[in-house]
Amino acid sequence: MHPGAHARNFPSKAAHIMAGSGEIITYAELDERTNRLAQLMWGAGLRRGDHVALFMENHPRYFEVYWAAISSGLYITTVNRYSSAEEAAFIVNDSQAQLLICSAALADVATEMLPNIPACQLRFMVDGIRDGFESYEESVAGFPASALAERPRGETMLYSSGTTGRPKGILRPLPTTSIDDPYLLPELFKNLFAMTEDTVYLSPAPLYHSAPLAFSTTVQSLGGTLVVMEKFDAHEALRSIDKHQVTHSQWVPTMFTRMLKLPEEDRSRHSLASHRVAIHAAAPCPPKVKRAMIDWWGPILLEYYGGSELNGLTFIDSAEWLNHEGSVGKSVLGSIHICDDEGKELAVGEDGLIYFELPKLPFEYFNDEAKTKSAQHPQHANWSALGDVGHLDDEGFLYLTDRKSFMIISGGMNIYPAEVEHTLVMHETVLDVAVIGVPNDEFGEEVKGVVQLVEGAEGNEALEQELLEFCRAHHAHYKCPRSIDFEAELPRLPTGKLYKRRLRDRYWAEHNSKLL
Repeated sequence: MHPGAHARNFPSKAAHIMAGSGEIITYAELDERTNRLAQLMWGAGLRRGDHVALFMENHPRYFEVYWAAISSGLYITTVNRYSSAEEAAFIVNDSQAQLLICSAALADVATEMLPNIPACQLRFMVDGIRDGFESYEESVAGFPASALAERPRGETMLYSSGTTGRPKGILRPLPTTSIDDPYLLPELFKNLFAMTEDTVYLSPAPLYHSAPLAFSTTVQSLGGTLVVMEKFDAHEALRSIDKHQVTHSQWVPTMFTRMLKLPEEDRSRHSLASHRVAIHAAAPCPPKVKRAMIDWWGPILLEYYGGSELNGLTFIDSAEWLNHEGSVGKSVLGSIHICDDEGKELAVGEDGLIYFELPKLPFEYFNDEAKTKSAQHPQHANWSALGDVGHLDDEGFLYLTDRKSFMIISGGMNIYPAEVEHTLVMHETVLDVAVIGVPNDEFGEEVKGVVQLVEGAEGNEALEQELLEFCRAHHAHYKCPRSIDFEAELPRLPTGKLYKRRLRDRYWAEHNSKLL
């Protein structure tokens, strides 16, 4: 279903609530706003297969833009709200967007990119106006609140995070169905995550990212209510669960770490009795962190592994995880193959590149045949990889090792940083950590730790030695950092992904390197 159907059944029910401001948009309001914008898009000449770009922070208007595009047969591309003008312009141009909608909060960046997006002539701004943009509110007000006569289903075309290079547009074929026809995700979410129209779903992450957008809009497809945090804060997240009687939520591991390191008084202040399902993904979760969360919240954690490409999916619940610690589950979409660099399948327990097999490749990278081909298996075009390394056990459970691009090769030894990061983050002084390879004339690379400390901890030589010894007590010495640098904050994206390229660039600036 979709918001228009729910507007007929329960018009006054909250479709979404902004956790910070408290603003509520009912299903009747969401349907009316969606229809007006869809009428504007149609009137402006946008037709099935055309592209719309949305550049906005977590904002109450986000969902009407999404649904207007999806109910008009359009592709919608959400732009990272933290992008520079150059980065945002690249995505608007690369996606061939004919319409750009942004907010006044991002007006400085939006106006800076105008000279670089000449092909995008339809430009609207919410909450204000700048030269080069029309008022969103005034423009949509002139269009009827009735639905379009024909409503073909559209699709997202989201971009990869670009943590290891230029972002890639992930293009999936447009559905041949209408917005009123059944769709895969609502049924999948019902079955895996027990979501219904009674779901109250907390979204603490940026909506421009694939998972928060997909989960949030699927909850609206089912007729549930969203509680959207404008920005993640560990204590406010717990407060929101209590205040809004949240039943479902989604997280990334760094959010777990920050909540676990709250003072006990803050952790126990709010009731979490309504909370039945806590979903997490996006990055490998340190086993000790996940076990601590299960001890705290109970066996309500559900984990999946997959990408915006929808080329495969795994799933695991808390009970299975406790018996297969560290696993991201068994496949529920696509057969899994673990292969070496030449494409040869590896034995159970051996680490290699993770491929999913589907009847045909479900995506392509927009206007980049070479990147599409690089994701495919050398001999099987319907096997595709996201760039992650891992292994299967003899029961078919998948374990992630790390991103292939993050692997450090020191003196001929392959070192996967995630293993060491999972250990260091458990030290009482460490809030966040990155382990990277830096230049070494003898070994090619050596291992370095970059650490963000909890408030009140002091980064000095004594603490560096303590952390090195802490790591060596758990791992072979060749895997452990030779040195540790302290940073005020690591360049982690709000989606939870660590922007390691920015860290590595500092150390490799004067060296020739194969690393991105």
